[in-house]
Amino acid sequence: MRSGVRLGIDVGTVRVGVARSDLHGMLATPVETVPRGTGDLERVLVIATEVEAIELVVGLPLALSGRETASTADARGFAEQLAQLASVPVRLVDERLSTVSANNAMRAVGKSQKKSRSVIDQVAAVIILQHALDHERSGSSLPGSIVNPDERSRP
Repeated sequence: MRSGVRLGIDVGTVRVGVARSDLHGMLATPVETVPRGTGDLERVLVIATEVEAIELVVGLPLALSGRETASTADARGFAEQLAQLASVPVRLVDERLSTVSANNAMRAVGKSQKKSRSVIDQVAAVIILQHALDHERSGSSLPGSIVNPDERSRP
């Protein structure tokens, strides 16, 4: 297991949930919900710098069938823009059902979906990052796929 803080990122159309790991990559915790739009990439990068992240892990929302959707393209585009700006690697990891799991977790502790909108994206980011950490800790391989800034077209 590599040492260093990682950020988990759940990209939504309205908000971006951000979570972080501890230095040893054992546990993911919520950090912030960033409004989507002007300044969202910059805010994520500021958080990454503040926590001295070694990697950014972006959730890739695939359909249950494994097919790509409009949300998949949006998350991929966000990750590619991050990779272009970031000084650390950006990875895309399968996040199927992370938001559903986050909603279920919030309901289990008595929070309604309407009242938990501000934190649901953070919870989804925690689930994405924890899955990636657990995958890496299992020793099989690094999670997901790296976003290579050299393979993208510039905006």
